[in-house]
Amino acid sequence: MKAVRINEFGATDVLKIQEIECPIPAADEILVRVFASGVNPVDWVVRKGGNDFLRPLLKLPMTIGWDAAGIVEEVGSDVTEFKKGDEVYGVPNFPGDGSYAEFVAAKASQFALKPKRISFNEASGVPLTGLVACNALFELGKLQAGQRVFIHGASGGVGSLAIQIAKAKGAYVIGTASTDNQEFLKEIGADEAIDYKTQKFEELLQNIDLVFDASPLRDNNERLKGVSILKNGGILVSVNVDFPFSDAVKEALAKKGAKGALLHIQTNHRYWLNEMARLIDEGQVNVAISKVYPLEQVAQAHRQSETWHVRGKLVLEVRKEQ
Repeated sequence: MKAVRINEFGATDVLKIQEIECPIPAADEILVRVFASGVNPVDWVVRKGGNDFLRPLLKLPMTIGWDAAGIVEEVGSDVTEFKKGDEVYGVPNFPGDGSYAEFVAAKASQFALKPKRISFNEASGVPLTGLVACNALFELGKLQAGQRVFIHGASGGVGSLAIQIAKAKGAYVIGTASTDNQEFLKEIGADEAIDYKTQKFEELLQNIDLVFDASPLRDNNERLKGVSILKNGGILVSVNVDFPFSDAVKEALAKKGAKGALLHIQTNHRYWLNEMARLIDEGQVNVAISKVYPLEQVAQAHRQSETWHVRGKLVLEVRKEQ
């Protein structure tokens, strides 16, 4: 089968399309014939050699990609929830043999039936970013209906899903984005949109229940601003696991009796994938795809992702949908 492999860490020229053996699913795994793979920042972070959190986990050579949508080709002996021919979406084993490939074997518990309303290309843009959003909002952030959530970096893959999921669950949602993306935030359901280029959110907001930092910006001063708008007992969640909270941030959280959390891992994969599929099929959540690239243009997809100026998700189309 064809797969995008890296045999060394580096720039986009280390991405090589190679012929490798098709994986064999273990007892608790499924083999998925991949139609599309989402492209995430973690993909090119790994390609470059990872960060302090990821580096110890990486072994070469490897196939990257951690978003897959496709059709079940084979099920392991212990798998009862899927059968051959099921249309599924989910996240491959991390790190391991990723989804930039014609087939991927992964734990069945990390997959669910694909939303019926959308294509494989669209579905591949959901799993990893959606799981990050759900884990940040609900597992760590404890968000409930009627609460106010502030999403920093709301127009990207994680943020755009987080806005819609939080809104579908009854929260009041405020997001930041650049000037060009203000209307986009409102279109996907934000109650308030703040232009980070011209407005200071720390002067506009207060008594926020949950601050979700989905921005790639690694700046503890920005985190301090986030803490300043929290209500007493509020929660701050950040996706930037390689950038610990400073002592000043910890002290500011303590003064408010607030909690701070870094989202290291995603949990309850099947539950949240099923929940997102339900929201998508009910029309409460839409998937914003910025651009679809053929597998052969993986380097271009990475270069675009590295600009950090992507509205929604980038997708690699591994094979055409019939």
